[in-house]
Amino acid sequence: MMSVICNMSLVILITTAFSNYSTIVAARAPSNESETSALLRSGWWPRYITGNTSLPHCAWPGVSCDASGSVNRIHLTIEHQIGGNFDNMNFSLLPSLTSIELSRARLIGEIPLHICTLSRLTHLDLSGNSLTGELPPCVHNLTRLQFLDIGYNHISGSIPHELGRLKRLTWLDLEFNFLTGAVPLTVGRLSNLRSLIFGSNELGGSIPLELGNLTKLDDVDLSGNNFTGPIPSSTGNLTSLTYLYLQGNKLSGSIPPEIGNLTSLTYLYLQGNELSGSIPSEIGNLESLMNLNLGENIFDGAIPSEIGDLRNLVFLDLSSNNLTGKIPVELANLRNLSYLDLHNNSLSGSIPTFRSTLLYDLNLSCNHLEGPISAPNSLGAYYPGNLYLGNQDCDKFDETQAHRRRSRVIHYMTMFIPLAAIFISCIVVGSCFLFRHPTESVQSETTEKNGNFLSIWNYDGRIAYEDIINATEDFDLKYCIGTGGYGSVYRARLPNGKVVALKKLHRLEAEDPSFDKSFRNEVKHLTEVRHKSIIKLHGFCLHRRCMFLVYEYMERGSLFCALRDDVEAVELDWSKRVDLVWDTAHALSYMHHDCARPIVHRDVSSNNILLNSKMQAFVSDFGTARLLDPDSSSNFTANITGTYGYIAPELAYTLVVNEKCDTYSFGVVAVETMMGEHPGDIVSTLWTSCGEDIMLHNILDPRLPYPRENSVARSIVLIVSLALACLTADPKSRPTMKQVSEAFLARKLPLAKPFHEISLAQLRDNNRLWLEGGSTEASSGLSDEQGLLSACPVKS
Repeated sequence: MMSVICNMSLVILITTAFSNYSTIVAARAPSNESETSALLRSGWWPRYITGNTSLPHCAWPGVSCDASGSVNRIHLTIEHQIGGNFDNMNFSLLPSLTSIELSRARLIGEIPLHICTLSRLTHLDLSGNSLTGELPPCVHNLTRLQFLDIGYNHISGSIPHELGRLKRLTWLDLEFNFLTGAVPLTVGRLSNLRSLIFGSNELGGSIPLELGNLTKLDDVDLSGNNFTGPIPSSTGNLTSLTYLYLQGNKLSGSIPPEIGNLTSLTYLYLQGNELSGSIPSEIGNLESLMNLNLGENIFDGAIPSEIGDLRNLVFLDLSSNNLTGKIPVELANLRNLSYLDLHNNSLSGSIPTFRSTLLYDLNLSCNHLEGPISAPNSLGAYYPGNLYLGNQDCDKFDETQAHRRRSRVIHYMTMFIPLAAIFISCIVVGSCFLFRHPTESVQSETTEKNGNFLSIWNYDGRIAYEDIINATEDFDLKYCIGTGGYGSVYRARLPNGKVVALKKLHRLEAEDPSFDKSFRNEVKHLTEVRHKSIIKLHGFCLHRRCMFLVYEYMERGSLFCALRDDVEAVELDWSKRVDLVWDTAHALSYMHHDCARPIVHRDVSSNNILLNSKMQAFVSDFGTARLLDPDSSSNFTANITGTYGYIAPELAYTLVVNEKCDTYSFGVVAVETMMGEHPGDIVSTLWTSCGEDIMLHNILDPRLPYPRENSVARSIVLIVSLALACLTADPKSRPTMKQVSEAFLARKLPLAKPFHEISLAQLRDNNRLWLEGGSTEASSGLSDEQGLLSACPVKS
């Protein structure tokens, strides 16, 4: 039974059989004293707040109360610097709670049973913590619950079948935990569910037929588990489905033809299973499909020509199957196609002429094709001329050809910035298809053969090295997906089915004996970094032959690439862009202010902001420059590092690298995200009279519709306003990333001036006054003085 921490003078009526637990005696509304007592005992708020007797609990950060003065919402994240035990809070004393949002709040412990007493609760978000134990079956008492997110924790055990009673649920996210067993059939009763996210657990058994009852589903993620058996034909009932992620399981059988009913589907990922048979022609009915990945299965037969009907298709991967016949000419006519991977099949015949001018990555290696490749000279495209790697001999291709298969990021950068700037940057991402976000912390320094890298990591690297060598065929160039100044990046599938990205350092560092100890100590420090919006470095291998870092693979690549692709840029709408700027700010604030030892990134750029499958942002390559310069501190003198166009101007004459350099780079990324392109000369003119007549709405990305929603407009104004403050030439006048992060979390008032009348000069002047005032509180009044906006941060 899970432990319950509570005031021993109170009696919580809980039956002994929790699975049959159905009613809890309704208590009277608690007095303010009892609510305050519950909040105090949690230990979640710092003493300078709880010790202020003149500050009522309803005014504490993250606490909201209803008209009667009872607490109805608790919203705390890592930015509030709470932490502590989750089960310290006696939720039975807070019966008016309707919303609990504790994402990334650094909480530990188990989920207390008395949380089930909250009969009014509609929103429960505990994601991104270190919670353990099992999900209590008594959650079925939360009959009003609409949103449940316990992802990115260490929850174990099975999914309780009682979840099926939560008929109002629209969002259910249990991803990145250690859940085992089968998905209970009762999940099929959640008729209002729109998102079902169980990815990256240890679930098994078959996918329930009953999921076909959930006809409102928009997003299904069962990836990275141990599901077996076929894809149920009832999946064809989910006609509202937009995202279907089933990759990384052990699914077998053929793709049911009913899949053709999912005409709203935009992402279909089935790679890394044991699916077989022919690819059904019904896939051609998926008129909205943008990404299709069927790689690493056992499909045979011909590529159906009907795939050529998918006019919106951008990404197509049919690699590592047993496909035969010719490449359909209909496939070559897809004009939006940017990525095509058909390698490692048995395709034959001549290669059709590819019509897409967006094609940047074409892999036809290890087939039986003949003749030249003919394709438009696409910007950033790389494909191996008329030799198409390995069709004569899959084990032999020369270094000249291999060098052509480099990341499109490197290619873009060589076209737009001097080559020298690339090699002084802190490890270029290398590819637009790198890492996915892991959050599990290191559990142990011992591992077993073929162990799970997400939970157990061997610092010594001797055992892991064998798996890496096998997965990459001794770092064969065909697995290389990018290169940079410090090393190359490889994609590898581990024996446990996980796909990871390996950043292999150049041999110069690997062969330096003096580098061993400092490298090992620094990596151990970096593995302790834990933030939902930071790519977690969760392991490394130190071997006499080579040295590499281990991250998890992320399909959607970098923000840089997404903004330069018209299809992806439109998908990255205003709301997603606002969220990714906010997430980036919170991540940098964490690095600068909340780590055991502050970390200066040194190369904040859109290349180093990676996107997951939902276009959420993660900061990557943090700390790697420190790692390669282990004697450096958070404020040090060094050669200029960073990416041209994002480097703070003071580095040209001081060479002093500190957190304010990151702040400047963040400002560039924030403006770039709103504009859809690098701001270029606008940055240099912002603080001069040259920028007086630039209207805010005129610099926004024209590929997106005009932001007419008030909430979106307010957020854009706030982002650009803060970005301009970050871009001031004087580093002492820039806000800290903690101030920026807190500004995003503060309450925002409506705009006091029409959006289309706001200019950059007005936002700049507004920030000048704010910077002179030296505090975020001042910005509200200054906004009113300018008659511009009331959206600047006001402490809630």
